[in-house]
Amino acid sequence: MAATSASTLLTQCSKKPDIDPAKKGTKLIPTYCDVCFWKCAAVATVVDGVLTKIEGNDNDPISNGRLCPRGTGGIGAHFDKDRLTHPLMRVGGKGEDKWKKVTWDEALTFIAKKMNQIKEVHGPESMALFSHGVGGSFFKHTLKAYGSHNIAAPSYAQCRGPREIGFVLTVGDEIGAHERTDIKNAKTVVLIGSHLGENMHNTQVQEFAHAIGNGAHIIVVDPRYSVAASKAKDYLPIKPGTDMALILAWMHVLVKEELYDKEYVAKYGFGFEAFEAEMEEYTPEWAFIQTGIEPDVIRKTARQMAMTAPATLVHPGRHVTWNGDDTQRSRAIALLNSLLGSWGRKGGFYTHADKMSVPKYPYSKKYPEGNYRKADRPNENDFPFANGAHDTLSTGLRDATLTGKPYPIKGWITYGTNLLSCLPDTRMTIEAIKKLDLLVVCDIVPSELAGWADVVLPESTYLERHDELSVGAFREQPYVTIRQPIVDAPDDQKPNWWIGRELAIKLGLGDYYPWKTMEEYLQTRVKSAGLDWEKLTTEGIILGEKGPIYMKEEGNDDPEAQVEMLFCEDTDKINFYSNALKEKGFDPVPKYTAPDPLPAGSFHLLFGRAPVHTFAKTQTNPLLHEMMPENEVWLNAAVARRYGLTSNDYVKLKNQDGIVSFKVKVKVTNRIRKDCVFMVHGFGHSARGLKKAFGKGASDATLVTKYKTDPIMGGTGMNVNFVTLETGE
Repeated sequence: MAATSASTLLTQCSKKPDIDPAKKGTKLIPTYCDVCFWKCAAVATVVDGVLTKIEGNDNDPISNGRLCPRGTGGIGAHFDKDRLTHPLMRVGGKGEDKWKKVTWDEALTFIAKKMNQIKEVHGPESMALFSHGVGGSFFKHTLKAYGSHNIAAPSYAQCRGPREIGFVLTVGDEIGAHERTDIKNAKTVVLIGSHLGENMHNTQVQEFAHAIGNGAHIIVVDPRYSVAASKAKDYLPIKPGTDMALILAWMHVLVKEELYDKEYVAKYGFGFEAFEAEMEEYTPEWAFIQTGIEPDVIRKTARQMAMTAPATLVHPGRHVTWNGDDTQRSRAIALLNSLLGSWGRKGGFYTHADKMSVPKYPYSKKYPEGNYRKADRPNENDFPFANGAHDTLSTGLRDATLTGKPYPIKGWITYGTNLLSCLPDTRMTIEAIKKLDLLVVCDIVPSELAGWADVVLPESTYLERHDELSVGAFREQPYVTIRQPIVDAPDDQKPNWWIGRELAIKLGLGDYYPWKTMEEYLQTRVKSAGLDWEKLTTEGIILGEKGPIYMKEEGNDDPEAQVEMLFCEDTDKINFYSNALKEKGFDPVPKYTAPDPLPAGSFHLLFGRAPVHTFAKTQTNPLLHEMMPENEVWLNAAVARRYGLTSNDYVKLKNQDGIVSFKVKVKVTNRIRKDCVFMVHGFGHSARGLKKAFGKGASDATLVTKYKTDPIMGGTGMNVNFVTLETGE
């Protein structure tokens, strides 16, 4: 049977028997995208009341008027037949997936009653919120008003937390959600396990193409020959888990051959002499034994970086929770960039211009005082550098739920995150859920986590609701963008702000919501900033004055290079040697820790992204599903021959703890090391309500039962799992 085209599918989904006369005609409505966190400004087209397409907003400095494949396919979320339609309450045992439809009043009354019982018996801090995305802001507001600050974002300890802490400890600042990477002006770009073009962060991919077009030298370090590797002049197929050894060897070459930026290091560096002594032992010959990369290649690529410095960018990556020493690995990347003089300079790392000033809503009611010690760390000295704005550790809250230490966690609210696909060791998450008195899941689709909930709340999609303003700056351009409803929700779904507000009212916390509608809330903020509400709602974006983005240096009068850079607070310098780490008992200069040895007959399990899907949440989107309905497991061709496998055969993967995946299609290729397998994250759904995605491909998340926790900030290194192949049915 021939595949249904996306246009035909959309037509079938959007047919309506009658057209409301008030909706006749074509309307262009601005918003910003929510298919990933990049928040590209967009404009949706509605014809006779039917959403037909969404495109980039030409005025947007982030998207440059172009959305990625996920963004343009995002409209499929509105037409998804697997969507949750009404509030649900559990009628069977936990995990039995048995429900009854209820009204919003019934659902929220039940939740409020349970939360008040938990507060009375255990205290308000025994409720926790797991949230992902801008839509969680009002759930956070309600939970803080209730009296709990146990609010976690899995994106911190499971994604970029180690990177941010590593850079703060080294250069004094975070990389940020929109990475401050000057890819388009770089003359050499080094990617270490960073899959640009597959991990579809819109602007970075556009800038990467720009850099390639300008003849930039691309160096890719990866066990797999990724899309980015196909653009590289130097591809280094490294042994998994040995990246630190390579980075240390690169720094050895730069120091030993005096190729580093001596003036930059002398002016801005602290502790360089101690750092230099530490680098002495990390020769390319030593690194070859660890990494499998030839010494000559290590020297050649190090010299290439030095030749184009400071316009050399060693990309910091994203989803950097790999091996358990990830803060130190990110710190090593920051140090390598610092040796090259790249921090704060064109072609390296810039600083975003100042954001536009948009005051917060003027709430008069203050949050209650109480036990603000978070439950994610039983001992107050655990993970001493987890001090970021989103520092609560998801796995720590899970552990507190399991152990009752430092105090019991008895209720979870989850917004926009499927904890069974993003936290390591699904088994532990399920055991924690069994100990809860209340689990509330707010989502678009009936995820695996929803199957364990007591109450499921169906949210409207980003195309059907208002959300918080997106206030930021990208490169030199500050901006404010708005998200507003394009079409009505098809059933009884509600926007997050309404759910958060109504729950607060049920809890007797209505005074914390003096506004009644989201438009009232947004208008208050916009007008207090002196901005034009009508302009914002009709054009979708208001731009501020451009500002400088590179560091101010003597003799450089470029107006873009006028930023007074602030480095580490303790030294006001770049810390090649970190006293802060030493005082807490950690290595002041990064050291190499060898990965666990590969068991005989096993493969390193690697996983990553695809350009048409976001995590595990878009597989039922009819447009994106058509482009990629299932994932594959990449297998080296020589290994495939040994097993008698060809492309499109099916296998199952079994990990070191005996967990077996769904069957998954084999992709036979020479583009991966013989000791590795790779698959795209987010597939192999086991929730039967996800009819379109159920059983399609294999879930890497179910196989990630082993992880190593970063002792510096609590990130969970998940690239430490091994699998074998099962070829029978």
